[in-house]
Amino acid sequence: MFKFLFTLALSALTLSLHADTAAFFQSTDQLLQRYVSNGAVDYAGLKSGGALTPLVEEIATVDLNKLSGNERKAYLINAYNLLVIHQVLKNQPLKSVLDVNGFFDTKKQTIGGRRLTLNQLEKDLLLKETGDARLHFVLVCGAVGCPPITDFAYTPDQLDAQLDRQTRKALNDRTFLRDNGSSVELSQIFEWYAADFGGSKTKVLTWINQYRNQPLSTTAKVSYYNYDWSLNGSDARTGALPTGTAPGGAANAARYVVSSTIRQGTFEFKLFNNLYSQDAGGERASFLTSSLSALYGLTDRINVGFDARYRNVRYDASGTASNFDVFSSNGANAFRNGLTGFGPKVRIAPFEKLPNFSVQSAYWFSTADQAAGNSDGLRFLDFDGDTWFTQIFNDFPIGTRFSAFAELDVVLEDIGGINRFSTPVTGIFSFFPNPKTTLYGLASYSPYWQENYDFFYQLGGGAKYQFTPRFELEVLLTAFDNQFIQSVNGSASTVNLGVRWNL
Repeated sequence: MFKFLFTLALSALTLSLHADTAAFFQSTDQLLQRYVSNGAVDYAGLKSGGALTPLVEEIATVDLNKLSGNERKAYLINAYNLLVIHQVLKNQPLKSVLDVNGFFDTKKQTIGGRRLTLNQLEKDLLLKETGDARLHFVLVCGAVGCPPITDFAYTPDQLDAQLDRQTRKALNDRTFLRDNGSSVELSQIFEWYAADFGGSKTKVLTWINQYRNQPLSTTAKVSYYNYDWSLNGSDARTGALPTGTAPGGAANAARYVVSSTIRQGTFEFKLFNNLYSQDAGGERASFLTSSLSALYGLTDRINVGFDARYRNVRYDASGTASNFDVFSSNGANAFRNGLTGFGPKVRIAPFEKLPNFSVQSAYWFSTADQAAGNSDGLRFLDFDGDTWFTQIFNDFPIGTRFSAFAELDVVLEDIGGINRFSTPVTGIFSFFPNPKTTLYGLASYSPYWQENYDFFYQLGGGAKYQFTPRFELEVLLTAFDNQFIQSVNGSASTVNLGVRWNL
């Protein structure tokens, strides 16, 4: 009889414990379904709703000694993800978890009656106890660089299948694992936790291949791309992605979006070199314009900065020089250079629900002496008057590998002089063969609204390569035409080289 009563009491206690954890898993699942979408957390909604508080209190008081096996493992996985969210909410407003000193290794939260850091929860209670490297693809650190947080809870009865599924999903995602054939770019997770995946390069790649649809070459050269610590928040501007990147997926998700404003507190610097050369009317004229642009994120939707423009101009008789001779005055019929314009600018994203729509306006003060030339033979370098240049941008992702970009400009040049007014329109269609590379075609048309109507248009193609998410190189070639060039059967083209840094 005693044995029967003891067994009955133990069964009742076990059922009660499982009932408690079942409620935790169910409540976690409901919370994630409501506040997570496409790997992004609605932190604002969670903070205002207070739905997380009961679960944090449950984690603080749970008796971990009574949990074992997959029940303990699933509980701690969910606890880690929830406590990361909780710590983000405690430190709002926040752009990155790294903005909080000691977010992972100093700040402590209560877990089963013990004060632990997130690193202690991850390394001591999960990785050390289980030795399961798949955990790296389900423990989400609150950053875009992590495998995305799920909109469901991990549960004991489905845990192994869930761990396998999330691991396969991450390791077959081209933005997370970038297979270039003879070389492969891995998340820094594989660098920081190499021992969990076997230690050596070959063992790490062999471990990865267990979950790959197309195995990697175990002799591939391995490098690690920079981890993106931007907050995985789902605000209306950026979804799950950092400012300046595109919504969507695969290669499209990693690309830089020209039309977006930059994030608050960050800087962007662009150096764009445009070499225009025309051979018309018996003369070659080449203009090398180097434009330096700087932006600062005053807020996420308001950026301020400045532009500076330096120009080299060379004139030669047709056939005596190439466009690249513009770097030197040797043998030129005429040569001029100098800083021709400098001024402030502002970029605004006016609509929360259109994060890739922005308006940028710059005013360039003319800085060169007699830039337009004079009767003594000084040739044209730039306009004598100021320039007011306003651009309206929008970008439209098309699936995971394409996008369309549209730009309408309003330009008033030589203010106080001839007051030349134009409204250029530009369209760009882009293809993303991999997360770092953009190939695009460009078409542009610009009418000049003046007494003697004029125009120009250009067609071309270009490529961009992101060496890191913050450093990009761009090359563009175009064929150029206008009314004057057509009238004298001339020709014109541009060669462009651009560099972008984000800090």
